[in-house]
Amino acid sequence: MKKIKIAHLYPERMSIYGDHGNTLALEQRMNWRSIKNEVVRVEVGEKIPNDIDLIFIGGGQDKGQLVVANDLLKKASQIRDFVESGGPLLSVCGGYQLLGEYFISNDYGQIQGIGLFNIISKATNTRMIGNIVVQSEKFGQLVGFENHSGATEFIGRANPLGVVKKGYGNNPNDKLEGVIYKNAIGTYLHGSFLPKNPKVADWLLRQAIKHSGQTLKLKELNDELENSARKFASKRP
Repeated sequence: MKKIKIAHLYPERMSIYGDHGNTLALEQRMNWRSIKNEVVRVEVGEKIPNDIDLIFIGGGQDKGQLVVANDLLKKASQIRDFVESGGPLLSVCGGYQLLGEYFISNDYGQIQGIGLFNIISKATNTRMIGNIVVQSEKFGQLVGFENHSGATEFIGRANPLGVVKKGYGNNPNDKLEGVIYKNAIGTYLHGSFLPKNPKVADWLLRQAIKHSGQTLKLKELNDELENSARKFASKRP
């Protein structure tokens, strides 16, 4: 079987609140199934390999986002083409914001995004922090931890990842969380997101395998521990 290759974008600057655990979860779920895989770290100034099957970008502080944003614009067409061709992508918090049209920072003004997602984000004086529970039509109950002051709004038509049952999500007002476009997901759920939400992890892996041109049915795993962690996290204040 061909190796599944994951591009982890800007792990030095954009991987806070346990975001690195997302790539670890994807690696481990493939290892348990004896699927060959590789995670390629792509920093500022480095190229994204042409043969990748999944992209991940985590969250970062505004200063880190400013540096990353300029480099991300150089990679914009490759990322957009990847997603348009069915490639799976997961972006968290700051990474999610930079894949929108733009983010307005209190300290650095408007930071241009790559326009993959039909969203804009703006800094606020409200710190949206704490455990979050989301009900997703596609994935069921999702849990995580959010810590952001940027508020995200849809411009035009966009499909949310889910509806907030506890916490803030995209902003303090509309009770929507994240976005999903084709096989690309944007979310504010840190903590890490994928270890406690294995349905999303396996969905991303299925899309990655499909994008690689291979046909493989994922072997079912015993997710008792992961489901227990999600159930416990959903009850935390």
